Amino acid sequence: MLPFELRSLEVFLSVCEHGTMSAAARALGLTQSAVSQVINDLEQRTKSRLFDREVRPLGLTLGGVVLRQRASSLIADARLITPLLQDVGRGKLPLIRVGLVDSFSRLLIPELFNHLIQRAEHVSFVSGLTASHVDDILARRLDVLLGIDEFETVDGLETWPLIEEPFFVVAPYGTPAPETREQLQALCQSLAFIRYHPRRKMGVSIERHLRRIGLDLPRTHEFDTPFGVAAMVANGGAWAITTPLCLYEAGDLVSKLQCFPLPGPGFKRRLSLLSRARELAKVPQLAAGLTTTLLENELLPLIRTHAPWAESATLIGEKIRNT
Repeated sequence: MLPFELRSLEVFLSVCEHGTMSAAARALGLTQSAVSQVINDLEQRTKSRLFDREVRPLGLTLGGVVLRQRASSLIADARLITPLLQDVGRGKLPLIRVGLVDSFSRLLIPELFNHLIQRAEHVSFVSGLTASHVDDILARRLDVLLGIDEFETVDGLETWPLIEEPFFVVAPYGTPAPETREQLQALCQSLAFIRYHPRRKMGVSIERHLRRIGLDLPRTHEFDTPFGVAAMVANGGAWAITTPLCLYEAGDLVSKLQCFPLPGPGFKRRLSLLSRARELAKVPQLAAGLTTTLLENELLPLIRTHAPWAESATLIGEKIRNT
């Protein structure tokens, strides 16, 4: 059982604002004895003295200061409930907060925004997904994540698979194809190897794979975004390991790039949509459906043109569950 009711907090905040119980009583349309009884009951329930009654106007104790801070937020949130429910009654959620990996930005943000704005009064996007954004959805600071592939079994969360895509080599157009690990190592003698920043999961995954196949490539430059990596390669004098989605982020720069299968054992990454279960009606499911449709209509043609050998290794939507 809670130690107070919202009405008690309203009375408490009124006393804080007006400085005396008699003034708070007049503002609330109550008797002074009724206000005094509410405050005494609140102090008993919280086992804390909230006011210093030795001074005039009444002063707050440390416990009173803490309660005033929290009570103000609670009352403000409570007053929002009715207008929020009215928004829902009109068929819209008040707010949807979306986090996504950078490699989804160009493909997804415009279309997904247009889709979500029909279902919410306000839509917020955060890109450049990091580990902290996983905490954000668990702490209810985000509602939907696109790109997370490690949390399929967390209680209270649900996931929809979006894409499983291979990593491959990308180099300036006209670069000879590296067909062995030795040729890949030798490529570094003429072209700088561009890394994804290690704070990104992309960077961590690539470094782990290079260690697994015994490649120790020179450490030169690191970039934080797929577009930054692609731009450096398109500028000439550099190569990188990337994926089809990251290649899509390059836009018109793709014409300056050439893609090759990664020598040795291949490796993939799986991206999914993650949300809290049963909280947003069909919004996550519909967002996942929109994403897979865009992947099929926009990404697959790019793969067929620039990396046709990667199409069979690229799985979208329910095809991932069936493997």
